[in-house]
Amino acid sequence: MGTLRDLQYALQEKIEELRQRDTLIDELELELDQKDELIQKLQNELDKYRSVIKPATQQVVKQTELHEHQRTKRQAISAEPTAFDIHDLSHVTLPFYPKSPQSKDLIKEAILDNDFMKNLELSQIQEIVDCMYPVEYGKDSCIIKEGDVGSLVYVMEDGRVEVTKESVKLCTMGPGKVFGELAILYNCTRTATVKTLTNVKLWAIDRQCFQTIMMRTGLIKHTEYMDFLKSVPTFHELPEEILSKLADVLEEVGPHLKAIIYNIVFACYSMCV
Repeated sequence: MGTLRDLQYALQEKIEELRQRDTLIDELELELDQKDELIQKLQNELDKYRSVIKPATQQVVKQTELHEHQRTKRQAISAEPTAFDIHDLSHVTLPFYPKSPQSKDLIKEAILDNDFMKNLELSQIQEIVDCMYPVEYGKDSCIIKEGDVGSLVYVMEDGRVEVTKESVKLCTMGPGKVFGELAILYNCTRTATVKTLTNVKLWAIDRQCFQTIMMRTGLIKHTEYMDFLKSVPTFHELPEEILSKLADVLEEVGPHLKAIIYNIVFACYSMCV
């Protein structure tokens, strides 16, 4: 009988050990799922950041290629610009619409709360705030229609709207929300319909103005980085095309910016050669 009890006890220990292992596996699987979600979220944020910020600097390379082919025709800034001149952009006068401090704060907070726009630089956000103009719609009005070509992005100041997709209600939105940004950021048609549930007051900015702000900020940064790279003795002999590509990958990361940039650029250059 003693042997039987010993076997039963050993069996219970093994069962408990297996249960603990199963629990540990479940915990590890949960932790893995959470890390996967975090990685996906960070990847999405990175994609959004690149989509909004990088197009401006990428256009500089295109501009260099145009010069190499001796194309001297200068193209004006449009909704979908293809070539830019930093001198021209720096002298573009953007529209300015006066606003109360409360309206400015509301627009800024709405942008910072938006997943697709919150990574913009503060200087860009400030220019967007200044350029937005007031728009009003009555009750039961259609502000955005799914499938249409979009040219405006809005910030809600007062009222409520309903968002639908393929006639299915997605949500309602009130003050302090951005909508219509996807068509501006990604050059796509409207992905949903937005109709007013009440009288609404909005702030709006058009695609051309928005793109000008993005391009100008990007090109100014690119020029600053190019000037810095040219000041580094190691890179004095590098052609403009290589310097431009190196400038595209630079980012400000802290108070010791130049030292860090130098290390990053030198590493990139070393890999290139």
